[in-house]
Amino acid sequence: MAAPVRRIVLAYSGGLDTSVILRWLVERYRAEVVAFCADLGQAEELAGLEEKARLTGATKTIVEDLREEFVRDFVFPMFRAGAIYENQYLLGTSIARPLIAKRQVEVARRERADAVAHGATGKGNDQVRFELTYAALAPELTVIAPWREWDMKGRADLIAYAEQHRIPVAATAEKPYSSDRNLLHVSYEGGLLEDPWRAPYDDMFQLTVAPERAPDRAEEIEVDLDARLNALAGAHGVGRVDVVENRYVGLKSRGVYETPGGTVLRAAFQAVESLTLDREVLHLRDALVPRYAEMVYYGYWFAPERVMLQAAIDEAARAVTGTARLRLYRGSVRVVGRKAPRSLYDPKLVSFDEAGGYRQEDAGGFIRLSGLRLRIRALVERTRQPSAK
Repeated sequence: MAAPVRRIVLAYSGGLDTSVILRWLVERYRAEVVAFCADLGQAEELAGLEEKARLTGATKTIVEDLREEFVRDFVFPMFRAGAIYENQYLLGTSIARPLIAKRQVEVARRERADAVAHGATGKGNDQVRFELTYAALAPELTVIAPWREWDMKGRADLIAYAEQHRIPVAATAEKPYSSDRNLLHVSYEGGLLEDPWRAPYDDMFQLTVAPERAPDRAEEIEVDLDARLNALAGAHGVGRVDVVENRYVGLKSRGVYETPGGTVLRAAFQAVESLTLDREVLHLRDALVPRYAEMVYYGYWFAPERVMLQAAIDEAARAVTGTARLRLYRGSVRVVGRKAPRSLYDPKLVSFDEAGGYRQEDAGGFIRLSGLRLRIRALVERTRQPSAK
């Protein structure tokens, strides 16, 4: 029989779901609940959160600013890998969950808690991301996932529970969608977006203007990996995607994402990589990108295979230092210049106007050797053909 749970650390935002979960945990487990909120740049009002959690039943509330760690130790390593899931999604929510869960585990140990809890539903990816991190970093902790335990089915049930227990939440009716925001992006799903034929609301987006309403003039910027890009790129409508993606649990889901700064940053990385990465290193890295992106999307950030692959990616990326010049215009980002102190590009070698040490006659032998197997195959196939009578 499992030991009783006495103290729980809940990943808490102060929204409807986690507010209801907080009270439900207190009543269901008769345990102390520590509300932990990670500030990842979600632009939500954190003032008054401690009082709100206390009124809902929390023993203690901890709010921590993790924005610098998020960018330094999670976002940038992922961008060095060029990771993108199913060729469209820049993994803004996926990369946030392992950091939240990691810090939640550290708080649980410091607070002498014996359990952790999250508000992810039983249909989505976040439950996997949270719990794989718990398993990798603190397998001794009990994991509580209320959406897989209680009998509440949806938002209406949560609102009714909140009203019954006088939980201070702003929600009073069904939202047309749900959203999640951090420094990297904003994601939208559920509600009206569950119909993949229906277009998103025009006023739904928070970071980007509609491309058709963006300024009718291009703007060129130089990116040296230190710029603040969300506002700049968002003003030109850069970074919106509308996708139907494959969740790890086996379902397809429709998601709409805004990642303006990340879209520009990825283009800048690729521009500098084109100058600085060896051909075979670049091609091998690119072959591994889909697998790496799956690891992030599925929640295997702390798995040994991701750590191993990251070491190889970071070794390759040591040379990737430089500046990209980009042109932003009505939803598009286009590279118009790039330079790097360790560039492998030699204008003398590629020029049509000077030899630069390259002997064009050498290409003949190279082509003959490269085509040898093709010539042999063609000759063999010709000898096998029946002769004409």
